[in-house]
Amino acid sequence: MSEPSTAAGMPDELRRRLGVPDAVMIGLGSMIGAGIFAALAPAAQSAGSGVLVALALAAVVAYCNATSSARLAARYPASGGTYVYGRERLGDFWGYLAGWGFVVGKTASCAAMALTVGSYAWPGQAHAVAVAAVVALTAVNYAGVEKSAWLTRAIVAVVLAVLAAVVVSGLTSSASDAAGLDIGDDATFGGVLQAAGLLFFAFAGYARIATLGEEVRDPERTIPRAIPIALGITLVVYAAVAVAVLTVLGPKGLAEAGAPLSDAARAAGADWLAPVVRVGAAVAALGSLLALILGVSRTTLAMARDRHLPHVLAAVHPRHKVPHRAELVVGTVVAVLAATADVRGAIGFSSFGVLVYYAVANASAWTLRPQEGRPARIVPVVGLAGCLLLAFALPSSSVAAGAAVLAAGAAAYGVRRVVAARTS
Repeated sequence: MSEPSTAAGMPDELRRRLGVPDAVMIGLGSMIGAGIFAALAPAAQSAGSGVLVALALAAVVAYCNATSSARLAARYPASGGTYVYGRERLGDFWGYLAGWGFVVGKTASCAAMALTVGSYAWPGQAHAVAVAAVVALTAVNYAGVEKSAWLTRAIVAVVLAVLAAVVVSGLTSSASDAAGLDIGDDATFGGVLQAAGLLFFAFAGYARIATLGEEVRDPERTIPRAIPIALGITLVVYAAVAVAVLTVLGPKGLAEAGAPLSDAARAAGADWLAPVVRVGAAVAALGSLLALILGVSRTTLAMARDRHLPHVLAAVHPRHKVPHRAELVVGTVVAVLAATADVRGAIGFSSFGVLVYYAVANASAWTLRPQEGRPARIVPVVGLAGCLLLAFALPSSSVAAGAAVLAAGAAAYGVRRVVAARTS
């Protein structure tokens, strides 16, 4: 295998400034975001009373993906995440396909998170607020990753406080009924799989730590520690929130809820908490959007360095040490989507690409040798199979749109190779 591809010694090198706490916070800011406020109801619609089983299944796949990603990130501590891992372990095409799926899918996720901010903060002007949020957070990222990590830490603290209030009010309420956790006949195998795919979307933020590999201090030690810590904390939080909401609303009430956590607060008799939850949801979406823009711009940087995207995007700001051109382009595209797109369509479009991205990560981890820190063989096997299973269990429209975008990316790659061969 080729040696790790980093920017060490290059003028466009990023600065390593993030330790374990910062990396964990960026991962938490990516995962404990708008997903927990929005994903429970669609998951309950698919899985019924099996929503906790779906959450556990999504967590297993996420754990395998996190373990594979952590081992690969320690071996290849460069910006780009699975784009770099696939390229180094499986070949140029697979790295490109992973990077393409990530950039396109996560750009759609950015738009969805921006629209979530708008719908909670000012429903009547959701698109305008979404565009303003994108502009503001792009400016924060442009100012440097240290400022992004600081803002993420503050956002995570606010969201965790809101979620803790929801859990306590739900579990201590007289409306709480443990029968809401019982699994009934409405929980079908296909429905649980589809719900797991939807809930996996809320776990996917741990990759943000890997995509920042070039800006982490001592990456061989920091990344393998930060990813499982962030994932473990997120799983505990999600499980507690899901249990609290189910015991108050029940599976049917959860499936019909427009704003599950606000509805659960009202059902628990804590009407004062409902507006707090709205603020928390908006702040959570801001946290997700901040980390998403951060991750997409770094993968864009890595692909631009290899000329899979315009090389002009590979520039690093001489003072702020961030990929400023990539960040501005990503911010512009997301702002346009946020002004015109639909939240549900953006999320569905993104999910398929995210799962394919992690499938490539697990396939890459399979090729690691023991001396390279290879995980137990069962980990990438379960991760790869789980990613593909959940991807194709998603609604058919999401599968069709995601597959079409991946096919378009593969075609562009083929055309580029043919043109390059003729030119040479």
